[in-house]
Amino acid sequence: MVPVVVAAGYAAANVTGGTSAWTRSGRPVETPLETPGAPRTPRPAVTVRTLETPSLGDRTYLVHDGERAFVVDPQRDIDRVLDVLAADGVRLTHVFETHIHNDYVTGGYALAQATGAAYVVNAADEVSFDRTPITDGETLAIGPTMRLRAIATPGHTFTHLSYALSLVAGENGEEEPYAVFTGGSLLYGATGRPDLLGEEHTDALVRHQHASAHRLAAELPDEADVYPTHGFGSFCSATQSQSSSSTIGQEKRSNPVLTQDEETYVRELLDGLGAWPAYYAHMAPANAAGPSAPDLSPVREADADELRRRIEAGEWVVDLRTRTAFAAGHAPGTLNFGLDGPFATYLGWLIEWGTPITLLGESADDVAAAQRELVRIGIDRPAAQATGDPRDWSTGDLGSFATATFADLAQVRHHRDVVVLDVRRTEEHQDTAIDGALNIPLHELPRRVAEVPAGEVWVHCAGGYRASVAASFLAAAGHTLVAVDDSFEHAEKVGLA
Repeated sequence: MVPVVVAAGYAAANVTGGTSAWTRSGRPVETPLETPGAPRTPRPAVTVRTLETPSLGDRTYLVHDGERAFVVDPQRDIDRVLDVLAADGVRLTHVFETHIHNDYVTGGYALAQATGAAYVVNAADEVSFDRTPITDGETLAIGPTMRLRAIATPGHTFTHLSYALSLVAGENGEEEPYAVFTGGSLLYGATGRPDLLGEEHTDALVRHQHASAHRLAAELPDEADVYPTHGFGSFCSATQSQSSSSTIGQEKRSNPVLTQDEETYVRELLDGLGAWPAYYAHMAPANAAGPSAPDLSPVREADADELRRRIEAGEWVVDLRTRTAFAAGHAPGTLNFGLDGPFATYLGWLIEWGTPITLLGESADDVAAAQRELVRIGIDRPAAQATGDPRDWSTGDLGSFATATFADLAQVRHHRDVVVLDVRRTEEHQDTAIDGALNIPLHELPRRVAEVPAGEVWVHCAGGYRASVAASFLAAAGHTLVAVDDSFEHAEKVGLA
C-alpha cells in the first residue's frame, strides 16, 4: 500500500505492527483537539500528545499551541517529554499533577527543574518542595490561547484535582471548554479506585468519587474530550476498559458512576476491588518528597561467579527473557520477570523493598529497558547486570522445566495425580477455578512457597506470564514442575473448569 500512495504523490511510511505497536513502545500519540462530526469554529490550533506507559497502565499528556506547552502527570523518565518538546519546538511553561500518585514515581518535579516550568500541585497537598499551589476553581493561563481550570475531584485521593482546558477564541476572547484531564477520577468506563489510602478512608472516598464524576458531567459539555491518567491496565483503576478515547457525553451514557445511583455504584465498585501492588505503599512518600531525575546509565557487569554469590546471598537475579526461553534453560536460582509482560508491576509487587537486584538480558538494550521500567516505581539502580546467554550466567548446568497447555493437563490428570497450583488473584480463582486446584496468588507466593505440596506441580494463571514468574520461584525452591503457558479459557473448553 505504501508504494501505491507514494506513487500518487503523497508522503507515506509503514509502521510495523500498526498503531498498537507504536503505543506499546511508549512513543507519543498525537491527538488533535477536535470532536469528529462537530461543526468547526475558528479557534487556536492545539495539539495533545499522549505518552503511553503501557507496562503501568498510565498516560502522560503534553499539550501545546505551537509555542507554549503544558504537561499533565509526567512519568519519572522525563527524557521522553523533553524529546517531544524539542521535536515540536515548543517551550514548557507548566507541569500539572492531578494528585500525589500511588502507582508510580512522578517526573513532575524533575521536569519543572530541568525546564524552568511552574510545577502546579494542589495547595492542600503536604509536600516538601517548592511548587505553584492551586486550588479548586483557580484558572491558569498558558499563553494567550489556553486556560486550565482546577476542579476538585476527590475520590482517588482526598486532594485530587482535574483540569478543564478551555481555548480562547473569537474576537471577544470567549473561552470554549474542549477537554478535561481527569487523572484518577473519571476514567473510560470506570473510576480510579478509592481504597489506596487505607480501609478507614475507603467509604468516604468512594462516595466522593461518585460526586466528583457528577460534578465533571455537570460542568463540562458533552463534546469535551476526557483524558485520564489511569485506566489502561493500571491497578489504580477500579475496573478495566478497552476504550482508548472518550468524551463527557460518552461517559454519561456508559460509565457506571454516571448511570447508577450512589448506593448501587458504591456497592458494586467495592465488591469488585481486589489486591493492589505492595510497592504502591512507597510511591506517595517518594512523590511528596519531590523525586529527582533518574540515572539511566548502565550499571557494572557481573560474571557467573558473582551472580552465584548474589543468588546465595538472597539477592534477586532477574532474567528478563521470555517465559519460553527461560523454561528451556536458565541459570539456577534466577527469577523470570520477562520484559514482554507487566515486568515492573509484578517485580515491584513481589520483592521485599530494598533487596538488591541484578538484571540479566540478551542485550544491553533489554537491560536498559528494564532499568527504565524500574525507575518508574522507585527502584533506581540495579546492583549489577549481565548480558548474553544463560550459559554465560551459570557456573554449572542450566535449569529447565516443561511447559504445557490446559489440554495437556486434562490428559495428565487421567493418568496420575499432580498438584495444580493456581497463582491468579483470589477473586479470579473464586470466579472460576479448576477442581482441586490450590490457590496461592502470585503476590503471596514468595512467602508461601513452603505451602506448595511436594510432587509434580502444574502451575497456571490466566495467560502464562504469572505462571512463569511463579515457576521460577518454585524451580529455585527445588520443585518438579510444569508451567502452563495457555489461556484460561481453554481450561473451560477441555472441561477442567
